[in-house]
This record gives sequence, C-alpha cells and structure tokens, in this order.
Amino acid sequence: MEKRVLGKTGLEVTAIGVGCAALGDMPDTFAYSVEEERALATVRAIFQSEVNYLDTAASYGDGESERRIGRVLAEMGGLPAGYVLSTKADRDLATGDFSGDQMKRSVERSLRLLGLDSIQLLFLHDPEHTTFVEAMGPGGPVEALLSLREQGVIQHLGVAGGPIDLMIRYIETGLFEAVITHNRYTLLNRSAEPLLQRAAELGVAVINAAPYGSGILAKGPDAYARYAYQDAAPDLVERARRIAEICKRYGVPLAACALQFSLRDPRIVSTIVGVSRPERIEETVALLQHPIPDAVWEEVTAFADDGDPEAGRWS
Repeated sequence: MEKRVLGKTGLEVTAIGVGCAALGDMPDTFAYSVEEERALATVRAIFQSEVNYLDTAASYGDGESERRIGRVLAEMGGLPAGYVLSTKADRDLATGDFSGDQMKRSVERSLRLLGLDSIQLLFLHDPEHTTFVEAMGPGGPVEALLSLREQGVIQHLGVAGGPIDLMIRYIETGLFEAVITHNRYTLLNRSAEPLLQRAAELGVAVINAAPYGSGILAKGPDAYARYAYQDAAPDLVERARRIAEICKRYGVPLAACALQFSLRDPRIVSTIVGVSRPERIEETVALLQHPIPDAVWEEVTAFADDGDPEAGRWS
C-alpha cells in the first residue's frame, strides 16, 4: 500500500490507518461490544497486514483500547519497525479535569498501558471540553504537552477534535504538526473543508477519521441509522439512502465509495477507519482497490451538507 509522509513529522504512514476506539469496548458509543480476545486478534491482524498506522486514545474505553494494544505489543517485543502508533491525551473522564497535570497523568498512563518508552505521535484530544484560553495558558494542557515533547516523551504533537473553527484556531498557533478531524469530511458532510484548506496552507498534516460516519456509510442507512455516534436525523438517513441507491446502480459497494471519497483528496494524508474484527482489515484494503466509475462521483457529490453534524453537543 502507498505510504505518505505525514507532513513535517517525517513519519511515513499508509493511506489507510486503523482506528482502535471500538477495540476499547465502547457499546455506549458504537452500539455494540467487542470482547477482549476478538480485540486482540484484530490488533494482531493489523500487524500482519500492509497497513502500518494505528490510532487510539486514552479515553477509548478509559484506557482499555491502549491496554489491549499493549498486550499485543508485549507479545511482539514492542512496536515493530516501520509501524506508526498514535494516541491521544485526554481529560479526566470522571471529573472533567483538563489541566496540564492531567495531561501528564494521561500520557504516563498511556505509556504504561502500551508498554512504550515514548509516543511517536500524540494528539491533544477533544479540546472542545475546555476553552482555548485555558488550554493555551500557563500550566495548561498545551504547555504540558510541549514540555513532554521537549523531554522526548512525545516525538510529535497534534490536535484532534470536533468543531472545525476551533481546530483551525489550534493549528494556526504553529505548535501542532498534525490534525485529526472526524465525521466532518464524508459523502454526507463536508464541514471540514475550511480546515483541510487551512492545514494545507500551513503545512499541517490532515488525518481524516470516520469516513463511514461511524457506520451508516459502511453498513447502510437501513442497517445502521447512526451518524457521528448518535442517531441520525431523518434528512441525513434519506441522503444516505440516495447515495446507497446510486452505488447499487453502478455495482459499487457503498463502503468503497465512502472510503475512496476521503482518499481522493490530496490534502488528506491518511484516512482512519475503525475496525472491530480481524477480517475487516483485508476487507478494507479490498474496498480501497474497488474500481469506481467517474459517473458515481458526479452523482454522489449532490448529497453532502456543510453543517457540523454534532452541532450543539458541547453547548
């Protein structure tokens, strides 16, 4: 699989990365559970595949995703050469503490659970749960993470979150080498367009997560009528049905269209696809290679909007 340089980090990642949130067993978020042995088998399958990029977070299962990945890394004697693993520093899920000290605790726990001495790429996660001023201020989370980078505990620093205006504000500080956006650049939603453009201007690497909108564009709207981890609005479900009908007419899997839509944009370095079963790795690679006629792209572009799919969630 093609590898691309992740902006100024110099890290080389495959065009597809594997998102490990579901492997933390998060039924409230994904509406299904993933037991440990299945999760471990999935992580092993990732390392046996041509995909070289894994992404997780301290908050995924409150450490469970990292712990499970760490078990497999221990079996392998550490992170194999040529692979890139990113994780994210999180607020305290019980208290909401988003201080600099909490960021240090989050990173320390991630290192312990993963069994690593340092983290290649770490993201400040979901900063919409604090204010920009507090995050950037003395003793705040950004200062703490920059200190850890100076110490070599973190090799590269990025930011990952929801609201597009906020993500742009963070990357314009010049402190972050990469940005993750999720659920906001798909066949159904293009609200991340300004972020992709600004990041390209600044030389910040863009990673696009959740090209399936958390499942509706993979399983289909009738099988899984959820978008961005919540019940999808009727209008969105109807637009997903129209896209699915177009794909069916051309003999193209809906999931292939959703995945390749993200990969077609040269501003996106890697696209993170969540998986919860070992066989999903090869299936995803097959979707990447499925031929899609130009006529499909001409028709499906009419069904996206640019409103934030999680508007009001943090108000």
